[in-house]
Amino acid sequence: MNEAERQLAGDPAGALDRLSAALGEIGRRRGPPPVERWNPPFCGDLDMRIVGDGTWFYMGTPIGRPALVKLFASVLRKDPERYVLVTPVERVGIAVDDVPFLAVEMAVDGDGRDRTVAFRTNVDDLVEVGPDHPLRFDADEGGGVKPYLLVRGGLWARLTRALTYDLIELGEEPATAEGGGFGVYVQGTFYPVPSVEAS
Repeated sequence: MNEAERQLAGDPAGALDRLSAALGEIGRRRGPPPVERWNPPFCGDLDMRIVGDGTWFYMGTPIGRPALVKLFASVLRKDPERYVLVTPVERVGIAVDDVPFLAVEMAVDGDGRDRTVAFRTNVDDLVEVGPDHPLRFDADEGGGVKPYLLVRGGLWARLTRALTYDLIELGEEPATAEGGGFGVYVQGTFYPVPSVEAS
């Protein structure tokens, strides 16, 4: 057990311990908890951060227990002003460097415009690209692109570099009256990819 895990297990008055205790029953339920319906009081910020590679830190130390990370991820919500962990009784703010999740595995079924594409995230959410879970492509500072997938409720997953290459390989430049542009078709929807500068 590392220092962060000892902190989680100790001091029953601590915010993270209260949060863990409140999640005990939630963690045993099937399906995601209805965090969008909960509106408890905001209890301040917690020293927790999700960094760009998807690692969760508490008090500067990585949280090494995947089950605990998945539990916290299940009650993560994006409020207009911040990311929060929310239970029926309290809400605490956390820091997120980019987006909270990573897409780490991709499955493709079919070809062309009607193909289906699904992803698994680093916290084992299974998400199929579609109207409720669109793709978006952002240009990055280095002249490349960063693809993202909407997981739920304003929470996005960034694709790993390897999956980015795999997804871009599915792209095409369709012939359209508007002149087209490069992008990826999934279930009949075209997701445009911004132009990548040559390096």
